[in-house]
Order: sequence, then C-alpha cells, then structure tokens
Amino acid sequence: MKTRFSRHVWRHPGNPVVLLILTLLLLGLAAVPVAAASDSASPAAGQGTTFRVGWLLEPDNLNPFIGLLGQDYEIWHLNYDFLVGFDAKDLSPRPELAESWTVSDDGKTWTFKIRQGVKWQDGQPLTAKDVAFTYNYIVENDLQTLAIYTGGITGAVATDDFTVDITTDKPKSNMLAMVVPIIPEHIWSKVSGEAATSSFQNKPPIVGSGPFQTVEWSKGKYIRLEANKDYWGGAPKIDELFFENYKSADTMTADLKQGTIDAAVELPQAQYPSVASTEGVTGLKGTHWRFNELGFNCYDSPDSMGNPVLLDPKFRQALNWAIDRQKIVDVAFFGQADAGSTLIVPYSPYHWEPAADQAYKYDPEETKTQLDLAGYEDTDGDGVRETKDGKPLSLRLLVTNDSPENQTAAKLIAGWFKDVGLDVDLKIVDAGVLLDAQYNYKGDTYAPDYDMYIWFWTYDVDPEMMLGVPTPQQIEGWNDTLWTDPEYTELFTQQEQTIDVEKRIPLVQRMQEIVWQSSPYLIFAYPYQLEAYRSDKWEGVVPSPSDYEGYDGAAFYNYMNVDTYKQVQPKVAAEATADDGANTTVLVIVAVVAVVIVVALVIWMVVRRRGRSVEV
Repeated sequence: MKTRFSRHVWRHPGNPVVLLILTLLLLGLAAVPVAAASDSASPAAGQGTTFRVGWLLEPDNLNPFIGLLGQDYEIWHLNYDFLVGFDAKDLSPRPELAESWTVSDDGKTWTFKIRQGVKWQDGQPLTAKDVAFTYNYIVENDLQTLAIYTGGITGAVATDDFTVDITTDKPKSNMLAMVVPIIPEHIWSKVSGEAATSSFQNKPPIVGSGPFQTVEWSKGKYIRLEANKDYWGGAPKIDELFFENYKSADTMTADLKQGTIDAAVELPQAQYPSVASTEGVTGLKGTHWRFNELGFNCYDSPDSMGNPVLLDPKFRQALNWAIDRQKIVDVAFFGQADAGSTLIVPYSPYHWEPAADQAYKYDPEETKTQLDLAGYEDTDGDGVRETKDGKPLSLRLLVTNDSPENQTAAKLIAGWFKDVGLDVDLKIVDAGVLLDAQYNYKGDTYAPDYDMYIWFWTYDVDPEMMLGVPTPQQIEGWNDTLWTDPEYTELFTQQEQTIDVEKRIPLVQRMQEIVWQSSPYLIFAYPYQLEAYRSDKWEGVVPSPSDYEGYDGAAFYNYMNVDTYKQVQPKVAAEATADDGANTTVLVIVAVVAVVIVVALVIWMVVRRRGRSVEV
C-alpha cells in the first residue's frame, strides 16, 4: 500500500475558488510596472536617461582655438558658457554667465556682472577673473579662430570676483553676440598661446561650466556628454547625450525611423520628406545662418598654387552666368533651400539683394561672351579655352563628401563650366583634404594648393563673424578664398564700430554688394536646416529662432542656442503626481496579497488532503 497526494484539483477547470485566485494573481502581477528596454544601446551608454542624436558630421577639434567647424561650436557651447547667450525666440542677447551689463557713454567700456555661485565642472569656483583671462588670452596671443570676435578689444580686468570691465579702442557692435567660450584660468594658464593653436588637444573630460561635460570622444563613432547636475541654470533633464557619427544618410534615417536614435540633424534633402512623414516623427525645416558656395583661390601671391586666372574678377564674374541657381535648389536640394546670392541670409535685416535687372541669371551664352571679351578664348577650336598666355584653361574643383547636395551641385556646375569651355577636374574628398589644401604650407611658407571648391559656411546671427572672413587679418585664418578689397576692409572697420543697428545696416549691405560684384564666392543656395526627432518619445524640444514667418527653428544643430538639450525629456507626464505613486503602490499591494492568498490556499489544501490517502 502506498500513499500519494491527489493532484486532480489543480487540473480541474471548473474549480471556482482556484480560478478566482488565479485571476486575482494575474491581474495583480500585470499591474506591476516593468521597465522597458531601450530600442538600442548607445555606445558606452551609462545609467539614466540617454538622448541620442545622429549626424553625418565629425568635429574637427575639441580645442576652441583650433576647431573651425559648426559642429565644433555645437559641442563647445554645450560644454562651456558664453558671457552673453542668445534668446531662443529670436536669438537676441540674453544673460548667460553675465547676469547684466552696461556700456559707457563713449561705447568703449563694457561692464559685466558675473553670476555668483557658478562652478567649473571640476568643482573650482568660476569668477570674473576667468572671464578676464579668456579675453586677454585671445587678444594677447592673437588666437585667430576667436580673434574674429574679439577684434577691437584692448583688454579685460576683473574689478572684483563678480565684475569684469572689457575695454575697446573704439565702440564695438558685436560685443553682445560673441561666440566665445569662457575657459578656466586654472587649466589654460598652463597652456602657451602657441600650443593653444597647434598641439594642445583639450582631451575629454573637458572642464567647462556649461550644462554638459564632454567625457568621451571615439573619433568616427560618437561623442558622449554627461549632464552637469550642478549647472547654475538647473540640471538638464537627461543624464547623457550622444552625438553619433554616420557615414550613410540612409542608415541614419532608417535608424531614426526605427527609434534607434532619438534625433537626426543635417538630414539630406532627398530623405527629409519620408522622414518627416513617419509616424511618431516630427520634422523641422528651419532657418539656418548658412550658405553653400563655389569658392575660388584668390590669393594674390607668387606662393599660391592656384591657377592665376582666378585672380581676374572679370573671369570670376563671367562664371556667374553659367550657374543655374534655381536648378541647383530644385535638383540638389529637392527644393529645400532658397536660391543664393550674397553673404548674409535673406531673413536677416542685414541682407542685401541685387536688383532684378542687376542679378545674374542662367545664361551660358552670356558667359561665353564675357569670357571672350576678357581674353579667354578657344583659339584652337578644341572646346577648351586658353589663358592669356596660351595654356589650356584647366581648373581643379574639390567638393567634400559630407554633403550629397554639394556633390550634386558640383557635378552640375562642372558640367556647365565644361559647356562654356573650361576643363574641370572634379574630385570628391574628405573635409580634411580640402582643409589641408586650403592651409597648405611649403616649409614655413603659406602656399594654398587649390583652384575651386564647393563647401558651405555656417555663421552667427550677427553678421560680423561672416563679414570678417574676407579680410586681410584672416589670411591663413578664416579667409578661405583669400580675397581682400580695400573698400570692403574699410567698411568692415566702420560697421564694427557702429552700435546703432539702423546706421550699421547700410554699411553691411554695401559690403555684400562689393563681394557680389567681385565674386570670390558664387553663392548658390541658402539651405534650410533639416532635422527630425522622435516626438512620440520625447518632449521639451526648443526650435530656435521661432518667430521667422515661413520657417521653423533649428533645435538640434544650433550652436547659438542649446536649450533643447537642457529641456528635452522622455515624453511622459511632466510631473509624476502623488496619485500615480499611490496607484502604483496599491497595485503592488494587490499583487502581493494575491500571492499570499494562493500560498495560504496551497497550504490549506495540502493539510486537508493529507487525511484522504488513496489505496493503490
């Protein structure tokens, strides 16, 4: 005889007590919240909330005295504060490190009150001495990449821990619009001015005072930033920020659609419509202080390795008629741009546009006529014009591989130039190759080694930075065409000293007219800033500027304003209410009680059945 426990009760579907308890158990367990897994793990992702941005860009350098590219400035403004920032609505000046400011009656002394209690990301206090050090460091060492902002400044003095006086030789129009990262004296005072512009790498973790700290840079892959929880403006609502590098626009857009990344910037015009129409994705077609251009090597020096024909303004002017700007907009930019003309974007109050009867239109026959008149004819009938000394007119054209739009524009332009008798050697190169050509040296002698290039400029809302590019002071610096003009340079100085906007506008507009007439740049497009983000997952995005009719604002690639990265957060109720917490607690209690009931029932049944053994 053997005794065994009966188990048929657990298999019986009609037992109402068990069914009730199982139902309570399942309902209780289902109510317990479970953390969802991320769509994809970012490289080296840490604990907390991570926001991932895809771009086809790669920073040039994390040292603010070496880097040249817009993406460099994006990282710097996240890591460092400016003295004065930009309002998200219209990019007008707003307090950043400086709480307030005044200017003397003669316009030559600016007094800034610095926030108290601000700390560097290594815990050291930030004072007015750091601000004074930053400006003196740039001025005294003539650090060209930022000297374009600090022109006219004679010095800075901290009159106490929270007040700094900045003096200028003449009134300074862009004092409240300088894109100058404020750096810590206790770190940079150990770096010589020569090293700052050559060898100093400024490796992560980078010590600044901004809302984020750059802690890791895996070149070609990603940049990782951590939120500064002690930021004077309040801690960002995310814990980590990744800028992830993509080689393929197709891969980047696919990842955004799938939710692998949370936002994408510099979206190719061809992909933008499909991305913006994806469920759960919001597209932004924003204002962008940027133009795309064909630039020429205008360096008037025997050391130049460019074709001398490009020194002739009549030759450069004639090529304007060979470019169909609207076709470039329609074909290369898929209509996501305005046709270009002059240095300053059309939605700026400083923009100058040539009158309709003076504007260059697409007319290749006019190009041929003007080239003939200028002495560049096809004398042997082989389809290629000759220079004035009888050499075939052959020009090298470089275009960077980081812009599909520019590559398409380059192919169109190369074809149009061949149609009017130029032999064009088009090469698609990495941005570094173009920079190497523009900043080529033979020993210690500057010898720029290029003829033509297609690239773009991204610049500031204040026109001074862009206006300062084609000046003699920026040869071997920002001046990428190496063109200069005496009247232009004189006007640059005048507008630089004109604080009154209404008096400054005509000066700036005349400068644009001079550049347009001389044509060192043939500006063919003002592209929109195309971005998109997963609006089904995130909120708090701040497009900036937001008050230009007919345009969105840029939210994710806009170094003049970084509010998005401070405000973005997972798309849930902005405040977790007490009721939410209480409800969760109740549900957990229900689940626990259900489990206890089941366990008690099992024990009861086991004890009960022990007295009912079955004969075998």
